[in-house]
Amino acid sequence: MKICMLLAIALMLSCLVITGMATDGKSGITAEQAMQKLVEGNARFVSNQVTHPNQAAERRAEVVSGQYPFAVIVGCSDSRVPPEVLFDQGIGDLFVVRTAGQVMDNVTIGSIEYAVEHLNVPLIVVLGHDACGAVKATIEGGTAPGHLGSLVEFIKPAVDEAKASGNESQLLNSSIDINVRNIVDDLSATKPILSSKIKEGKLKIVGARYLLNSGAVKFY
Repeated sequence: MKICMLLAIALMLSCLVITGMATDGKSGITAEQAMQKLVEGNARFVSNQVTHPNQAAERRAEVVSGQYPFAVIVGCSDSRVPPEVLFDQGIGDLFVVRTAGQVMDNVTIGSIEYAVEHLNVPLIVVLGHDACGAVKATIEGGTAPGHLGSLVEFIKPAVDEAKASGNESQLLNSSIDINVRNIVDDLSATKPILSSKIKEGKLKIVGARYLLNSGAVKFY
């Protein structure tokens, strides 16, 4: 009986250790260091010198007991913009949240908060991209079928601001950039988790844009 009890206690302790590891945030790097890793990875991608890090069997074994991503990428669902590829990262490196036009709702924000609060991720990158279809559809207007209207409603303030500038030739590009900026501002003001982490110096939120032709990521 004593042996059974000891085994049960040992099992419980091991579970607690594993749970702690999963939420320990052991990437152990600053927002600036995380940004540098992204910049260097994208440079490898652009120059066709990718290393495909952390994609072997050893890495799979490492992350079985927990995840320690060093950055959150809030990206578009567009199939041409896969974050792990364009930043040359591997399994467990990036915590990725993707919706069309980077549109935010409570579920997506909650996902981001999980990464920041429980995984201690120090950097959030809101990643827009050239020729965003969701932004283009919002500019074109008209009736959006199904649930597409929710995308248009979210992006419309950025399009309206871009139109107010009077530069019609750059309307799409301006709308894309403003939409990214608006999301960065909204996330930075989101209480209680994200805004508090920023004030404590534990979190940085930046905007960026992926250039389809060159493969480069331009950070704002």
